[in-house]
Amino acid sequence: MSKHSGSHSNQKADSSAGKAPQETAEERLARLDAELYQRSQPQESEEAEEEEQAQEDGEDSGLPQTFRDFGFGPSLAEGLDSMGFEKPTPVQQQAIPIVLEGKDVIACAQTGTGKTAAYLLPSIDMIMRSEGGTHTLIIAPTRELTLQIDEQVQGFSYFTNTSSVPVYGGGDAVDWEVQKRGLVGGANIIVATPGRLLAHLNLGYVNFDSVRHLILDEADRMLDMGFYDDIMKIVKYLPEKRQNLLFSATMPPKIRQLAGQILDKPESINIAISKPAAGILQCAYLVHDRDKLKLLLKLLENKHVPSIILFASTKIAVKNLARELKRKGINAEAMSSDLEQDERRRVMNDFGNRKVQMLVATDIVSRGIDIENINLVINYDVPQDPEDYVHRIGRTARADTTGVALTFINDKDQDRFARIEGLIEKEVRKLTNPPGVPEGPAYSPRRRRGGGGNRHGKPQGRGGNRSGNRGGNRRR
Repeated sequence: MSKHSGSHSNQKADSSAGKAPQETAEERLARLDAELYQRSQPQESEEAEEEEQAQEDGEDSGLPQTFRDFGFGPSLAEGLDSMGFEKPTPVQQQAIPIVLEGKDVIACAQTGTGKTAAYLLPSIDMIMRSEGGTHTLIIAPTRELTLQIDEQVQGFSYFTNTSSVPVYGGGDAVDWEVQKRGLVGGANIIVATPGRLLAHLNLGYVNFDSVRHLILDEADRMLDMGFYDDIMKIVKYLPEKRQNLLFSATMPPKIRQLAGQILDKPESINIAISKPAAGILQCAYLVHDRDKLKLLLKLLENKHVPSIILFASTKIAVKNLARELKRKGINAEAMSSDLEQDERRRVMNDFGNRKVQMLVATDIVSRGIDIENINLVINYDVPQDPEDYVHRIGRTARADTTGVALTFINDKDQDRFARIEGLIEKEVRKLTNPPGVPEGPAYSPRRRRGGGGNRHGKPQGRGGNRSGNRGGNRRR
């Protein structure tokens, strides 16, 4: 509200002293629209101030401030200029110089921090300075992530003539032969899932004597999927003298154990462990299961949100939601492990190219899918694992941008969401359901009951905590 001079305004101020103005439903909806969907609002949160201070500290730390500062070869440097790479992210600032020095690295960096480029760029630079053959082996947990990494290599290879081949399961005989030719022919970079790579290795025609770099991406996910033994078998096919890079979104003890088996005196890098990016505006709604679809449709009503990921907990829920959303006229596609590889690739390409507005997915895409400018992530169900919440909402606000993440909380998921708030060390703002959507259960997880909460039984923080997470522009 703007300030006015004069006695009349002073009298109004005196008469309203100590009384907060009542917000009408229309004003509340307008405020919600501004906060959730207008992306040009400036940040006002403590995170924004801390981020600006961290950026100033970084400029004084002696870390590289531009990609030119890394001293890449002319072709790669010119390519980065052409692609608009200007200021490196924190993980890139710290990791790239260490990789270029030839040291082993163990890096804990959340999704969306630019960690893929942190290992690809120095690897490509060293490939350009070396002889031919397979120089770098990248192991990733899923075919989606494998393809995504390979696509980034292809983008850089336009300027550097670096060759690569993705090796993953689920294809046909033609895919197998393409992978075999790349492995036998000595593609510079091999990007592979553990199981399919072992299948090729067991047939005896792959020679990795020229490999100088082993990179494990999303290492925690690979261990969760039971790939520890496969990774150790693959390592036996590699030269003992090599550089090892391990990147993980989290750093549980089992990752340290794996690092102790593979890495040699590694340099450690820790970037915002298990915390959502500061550019994500996080909010939640308390809603009964029967009203979730009504809430979703109401939030999207008359709004232009070009790119949305909706996460659900089961494949059946994903299929049913996508079908119902299509019936309501929303351009949505389902994405789960039930789809054939070609269909999964088509859906991801259509979503990345904005031919599909909403991707309805299980946690299969909560890691490793590097699609830019996702405006909104919605957790239709609270994820089972608090870490998965970080990975889900990390699909937006990637690489120093901003985004919005909404979570629908029913009564039985409240304890689970409270654990998420404990992990991220922040109480996520609870918003009032829009008109037409019944009020949900009071937010009263067991871990908070009896702890001095709202004695009237209403959800704490609903209606807009102005000091909570905010979206907005962030300096690039």
